Amino acid sequence: MTTPYQSKYWGHALTLKGSSDSVANLARSIANARVDLNPHQVDAALFAIRSPFSKGVLLADEVGLGKTIEAGLVLSQRWAERHRKLLIIVPATLRNQWAEEMEEKFYLPTCILDRRSYNKLRKSGIANPFDQSGTVLIVSYQFAAQRGNEIRRIPWDVVVLDEAHRMRNVYKPNSKTAQAIYEAIEDANKLLLTATPLQNSLLELYGLSTFIDSHVFGDIDSFKEQFVRAPNEALRNREIRKRLAPLCTRTLRKQVAEYIRFTNRIPFTQEFHPTDDEQDLYDAVSTYLQRPTLQALPASQRALMTMVLRKLLASSTFAIAETLQRLVHRLEHLAEQEYEVLDPDMEAIMEEGQEEELFGEDEFQPEPDPATLRELIEQEIAELRTYATLAQSITNNAKGEALFTALERALQEAQAIGARRKAVIFTESRRTQRYLHDLLTANGYRGKVVLLNGTNTDPECTEIYSRWLARHAGNPFPRESKQVAMRTALVEEFRDHAEILIATEAGAEGLNLQFCSLVVNYDLPWNPQRVEQRIGRCHRYGQEHDVVVVNFLNRRNEADQRVFQLLAEKFTLFHGVFGSSDEVLGAVESGVDIERRILKVYQTCRTPAEINAAFDKLQGELEEQIQARMAQTRQALLDNFDEEVHARLKLSRDRAMESLDLRTRWLAALTRFELGDGAEWTPDGTAFRLPGGTGSLPWHYFDWKAAEENAGIHYRPESELARSLIRQAIERPLPPAEVEFDYAAHGAIVSALEPLRGRSGWLALALLAVESLEKEEFLLLAGTLEDGTPLDEELCHKLIALPARVLRPDLPHPPPDLSGLLHHLADARLGQVQQRNLKFLEEETDKLYRWADDLKYGPERELKEMDREITGARRAAGLAQTLQEKLDAQKAIRALERKRTQKRRELYEAQDAIEMQRDELIEKLEGQLGQRVEQEHILAVHWSLI
Repeated sequence: MTTPYQSKYWGHALTLKGSSDSVANLARSIANARVDLNPHQVDAALFAIRSPFSKGVLLADEVGLGKTIEAGLVLSQRWAERHRKLLIIVPATLRNQWAEEMEEKFYLPTCILDRRSYNKLRKSGIANPFDQSGTVLIVSYQFAAQRGNEIRRIPWDVVVLDEAHRMRNVYKPNSKTAQAIYEAIEDANKLLLTATPLQNSLLELYGLSTFIDSHVFGDIDSFKEQFVRAPNEALRNREIRKRLAPLCTRTLRKQVAEYIRFTNRIPFTQEFHPTDDEQDLYDAVSTYLQRPTLQALPASQRALMTMVLRKLLASSTFAIAETLQRLVHRLEHLAEQEYEVLDPDMEAIMEEGQEEELFGEDEFQPEPDPATLRELIEQEIAELRTYATLAQSITNNAKGEALFTALERALQEAQAIGARRKAVIFTESRRTQRYLHDLLTANGYRGKVVLLNGTNTDPECTEIYSRWLARHAGNPFPRESKQVAMRTALVEEFRDHAEILIATEAGAEGLNLQFCSLVVNYDLPWNPQRVEQRIGRCHRYGQEHDVVVVNFLNRRNEADQRVFQLLAEKFTLFHGVFGSSDEVLGAVESGVDIERRILKVYQTCRTPAEINAAFDKLQGELEEQIQARMAQTRQALLDNFDEEVHARLKLSRDRAMESLDLRTRWLAALTRFELGDGAEWTPDGTAFRLPGGTGSLPWHYFDWKAAEENAGIHYRPESELARSLIRQAIERPLPPAEVEFDYAAHGAIVSALEPLRGRSGWLALALLAVESLEKEEFLLLAGTLEDGTPLDEELCHKLIALPARVLRPDLPHPPPDLSGLLHHLADARLGQVQQRNLKFLEEETDKLYRWADDLKYGPERELKEMDREITGARRAAGLAQTLQEKLDAQKAIRALERKRTQKRRELYEAQDAIEMQRDELIEKLEGQLGQRVEQEHILAVHWSLI
């Protein structure tokens, strides 16, 4: 029993823009997302959108608490508000992961913009590829810095920066990347994500706060004087905390233990001893790579390609064999082309997952004369052919044989703790991946192995994809890309049927494998951040079991052993609840920098003594970075009190769940009415389906988990069908009518409505639109009894939600009393908006006054120093023994006084300039507060309650 009047009411309620009730507003985004509702994430998203004056915030939750989800909620909210100039800047290795998260969890279309896609768009005639409104753009830090001029031209609604601690040194002149990005997005609203906003110095907080808003603190000199050199640390901490309060929020893992269960990591090391042939190959190729010049590797890309070759060499003989042969072919080609040095096929040699842009280019080295070059090339060809032949002759790898022992033991451990018999094996190379697939298939794992890489074009993957398509025939999916659908199919095959997933770095980016609790690092990256990302595919929120992490240790390679020691002991990657803590990983500016430093050891050290000395030095340098001397300061400045956080999180959760539940009921009621008899519903009303031509289409579920479990469609307000039905309800013209509400049919007690049974009156609904700092809309629902007695607005909302039927469709216009009540409600809403905006204005004004005082602090201090200097000079003059000493002293005093007068004049001028700039900024803020108000009549009904 529903009427078109109620459907229209629900349609407007579901599409209100920017309601001042921010929890209800955020519930709109939550309803459109496939995420579990965690209170700290709701709280962080609310914090990020709280003030329309804000230039951005810093979300600094500890590792593992889902800052990506928090950012997704904010982006989804802005998207729903039609603010669609959205940019995400992330480390290059996380681009695909972010695209996956945004599309699969929030249904936000994304576009990864890199050199290749950028050039393609330019060639298609697009002048500025960053100027896109129908997609969320994702770029790397390096690409954003390089294209800063084009980014600056776009009026971004939100810019998200993941791993934002990379920007903390923006105030330093040599921080070119940070400064370029700062200049590119200076005027945008920014969302910075980092678990480590403060690691080694208070100046890092200054850098991050200034990156967001240049008016939080004064200049760098005043910050150092007031805060870095502050004598009273407690007073200083209180002041910094006060300044950061509107800018930064941080939740600790211990504060959300009530809501989230975290599991442990269990390390397991599998030693192996390469055969003599394997060791001979390693020693020969390693010595070759240590030469100062090589013809097979262009000097401009020497470091990157040497890194790749060393990783392939450590991976397997199968991985390095073909690459050595490719280098032979390249050198032969150079000889045929009269020794012209050509770039090699980078993609073929580099394999996948490598980031050329992170390494840049090495310095150019001049080529030798042609005669010498011919001889060098012929020598290298002969050598490389020898190495390639040796590699091809080795058909068994000691590490591959050791995999069986490690795998069976680890799978048994996983089963012992109740986990499923599943393992994900990571390798650096597609050729090693194929070797392991064949090895496992031939030794008891036939039909139980799935491969996942950047291409997935082999027959097995194609067959899995075909079966997946057949299983999901007729189901629409949020992403149309075959590449993404292929990844989904392969993961589903691993989850439901296979035991082993062998994945390359590129293939595994962005995967969520919580159903697997065994991670095997067949090849161990040198970059600790990459290792953490690998383990994080399984050890993440939602994992029910402890995660076993298997690593292989080469007992005939001193450098490999020291790398493992570094990752295990200094970065604590393989054990504990969270593996590498934010204290450790956040201390490292770049994992690529560590790779470079490790490569230097491999390239320059030849004996075990040299290797150990070099790694001892590297560990010492890292220990200086990975230290916790700022831990207490960080806690004082950034961490909230447990009681305060617990209460706030509980409130956010309860209010968000209430709003989400209400919106779901609105959408279900509207959908049921608008579809009428054209849909089949489950008995509990939680799902429906439309009739098809030869059968029925999939079920539509309001809950995303139920949709996943039943291979159905997640039906949400932003679904195409829902948008169509909501628009249909809103646009339906409705004259005044007589509507009868049925209290008994509601099936639940609503005590406030019981006194109205048997009575009647009028209801009127209007839409109030307020445009000041942002556009906001409010539904105004006014009601009266027959005698004109006004009803409480909350009571009217309860009344219109009851089952009802239309008795008479056409009535004369409602009494004028309703218009007066609607105007009264509108005035109350406008008053609330004004009070809220006034609070935000006062917050911004206080910030600007403090900023101005900061800027004046330095000159005032200098003036006081001069006063003390003059006082000291006068005291010294009084002690002069001769006339000449007296005259010289007086002359010095007059010079100091003239200098003080000049400094005082400069101070007054500077103060005037600072205050003028402050006042201009305040006037600009006040100008934004002008309101434009519109009120639109929606419907009116004469009601009765039985």
